[in-house]
Amino acid sequence: MSPPTVIVFGPTGSVGSATALSAHKHNAKVILAMRDTTKSIPGLTSEQETIGNFERVQADLTSPESIHNAVTKTGAKHAFIYIAFGAKDAMRASIEALKGAGIETVVLLSSISVDMHGDLDAVPPSDFIAFTHAQVEVNLRDVFGEDGYVAIRPAFFASNSMWWRSGVLEGEVKVAYPAARFDYIAPEDIGRVAGVLLVKGLPAGEDGSKRSFVGLVGPEKMSIREALGVIGNAVGKEVKVTKVDEQEALRVMMTENGLPEPVAKTLLVQLRQQEESGGFFNIPWYEEASGNIQRYTGRPSLRFHQWVDLNKEKFLA
Repeated sequence: MSPPTVIVFGPTGSVGSATALSAHKHNAKVILAMRDTTKSIPGLTSEQETIGNFERVQADLTSPESIHNAVTKTGAKHAFIYIAFGAKDAMRASIEALKGAGIETVVLLSSISVDMHGDLDAVPPSDFIAFTHAQVEVNLRDVFGEDGYVAIRPAFFASNSMWWRSGVLEGEVKVAYPAARFDYIAPEDIGRVAGVLLVKGLPAGEDGSKRSFVGLVGPEKMSIREALGVIGNAVGKEVKVTKVDEQEALRVMMTENGLPEPVAKTLLVQLRQQEESGGFFNIPWYEEASGNIQRYTGRPSLRFHQWVDLNKEKFLA
């Protein structure tokens, strides 16, 4: 049986590059769909010269025509995609282009925030991040059917800690909820799971039916204050953590971190929920999700201090 051909959109990102590498290690022919095919890909570019099983193709998730052309040209049957926030139709046209060009299954990088509302169709527009992800999942369900896609719903990315990089270097980080606890899941772990699902197919439930989502969380619960201590130790900086009000925190998130206002406001609500009630730690499938990285990849999750050590230079850059 010939190896499957998969197409990975956004391979220059940390999750996308890990997805491509994971799929390759599971013997897939991997197509790298890129807006700019000349761009270097961390973790893949140097290996491409020797492995030779990656092919680049021009495509943009906000351009259905480019998606159709990329898939038909390469013959890919399985696709990894992420949320294209610039798509006004919740990516409906792009999803239809994937289906029309011959894609059989899709793996979507979604968000645990969807589960904070219990039901996919019950997510309100006021929760910008959850609603945006939920609407794309709804479109995948409508176009591909429940057996034709799987949404990976990770919790708090370890890489989100880069928001505090400038403050760490200056010796003071201003946050509204320093006691808020998160799981700090490594993007590389998310990608490793996505690559497995791309090649081996969608997971089945206990009754044999296909599942439409896989929850992923990191291996530990750590407050923002504790996480900043880990980063400070790794980069040799003493970091003062200053609690500020939401207005000041919003300003920092928008001006220093470059987050759009709707995203920053939603994140502040999530930060408050995490500190006050535990937030997504209360989701019914949380315990199951905590074992999914090991379950799907056969390897334990990266702990936060390990991820920071691997990415120390990014904090110091």
